[in-house]
Amino acid sequence: MASPNIYSWNLIDSRGSNSKIPDTIPRWIDVFGGKFTMDWSVWNDGPAQGMRCLSIDTGAMKTTVLPARGVGIWKCWSGNIELGWQSPVRGPIHPSLVPIGDPSGIGWLEGFDELLVRCGLLSNGAPEFTDQGNVRYSVHGRIANLPAHSLRVEVDTQAGFLDVIGTVTESRFLVYTLELESRIRFKVNSSEIELTDKVTNPLTSTGTMQLLYHINLGQPLLQAGSKLVAALETVAPRDARAAEGITDWSTCQGPQDGYREQVYYSTPQADENHWTEAMLTNSDESLGYSVHFDTRTLPCLSFWKNTAGVEDGYVLGIEPATGFPNTKSFEEQQGRVVRLQGGQSRTFRLKLQPHWDRDQVGRAMQRIKGLQSKPMRTEPTPKLGWSPGASS
Repeated sequence: MASPNIYSWNLIDSRGSNSKIPDTIPRWIDVFGGKFTMDWSVWNDGPAQGMRCLSIDTGAMKTTVLPARGVGIWKCWSGNIELGWQSPVRGPIHPSLVPIGDPSGIGWLEGFDELLVRCGLLSNGAPEFTDQGNVRYSVHGRIANLPAHSLRVEVDTQAGFLDVIGTVTESRFLVYTLELESRIRFKVNSSEIELTDKVTNPLTSTGTMQLLYHINLGQPLLQAGSKLVAALETVAPRDARAAEGITDWSTCQGPQDGYREQVYYSTPQADENHWTEAMLTNSDESLGYSVHFDTRTLPCLSFWKNTAGVEDGYVLGIEPATGFPNTKSFEEQQGRVVRLQGGQSRTFRLKLQPHWDRDQVGRAMQRIKGLQSKPMRTEPTPKLGWSPGASS
């Protein structure tokens, strides 16, 4: 029997349910301690034309979720602060306009402008090509450009939770099928967002998967002097370009014309429950953003620094993942690809937590400091087994 405190609305069911799918949901719903405001709307023009979006306002922060783009999170707003980044790709972009099969292998980048975008599920890293030069795996995979075939909102009025639950299937007949069920939880009067993603192999045969959460932050959080704070065992540059900045990998520069990206790979330290936290804070530590995640299923963490000119995409990425964003073949050789037997699932958990003042940033710094049980090792050059071509 359903709890009298729980209400739900089906918004998408493209697999033929007998239930009527509403065009609208309640504009607002009262819960214990406050209310949620909801908006289920469609873009009528531009590159997002025809896309549905779901916006949730908790009373502390507004968030826009994109069911057509793998149930990703586009942007968040609190007061006059926008969390996300200003990509040269003026999105959101309808997935039908993103050429993920482009022969270059990087067509995915034509739709990239979200705060949180998942990379996977079959592959999540650099593009990979066959000996004949054809694309075997395009950059960052397919899941972010696939629409949810199921979406519902579930509200617990007593607990003060609102869950957005979406299901996306990535499949190729006779090759593989992977199903993502994502539960994005909002709390009334809170800026925190919790994600619980379950990936299932529904076939009878064993398959493999990868998953990376590309969490992207720009101005006003990112600025000259912004800092990355994380409890790490080891950090290493991805390549020679990143090695040029290894001594100050955790500090950020202001926008620079002509800047070439630098990526750093790391393994985090965690608490007794296997959770860790990584944070970006602005220069005076008055604003911050933490990514908490369960290292049992997300054991690797990458940092992407792209402090180019603002018009070119001034952004920093915090990226928990099942492995590092190299080619899938390389990650398979290193044992960092997840194997799922027929019917088997794997669950991934994160929490996104903005910090709006120095006290909140300070508490986050103390939490992270408490996770650092042993000194961090910094590798001056790419690490063998982490980066293709590394020699030490």
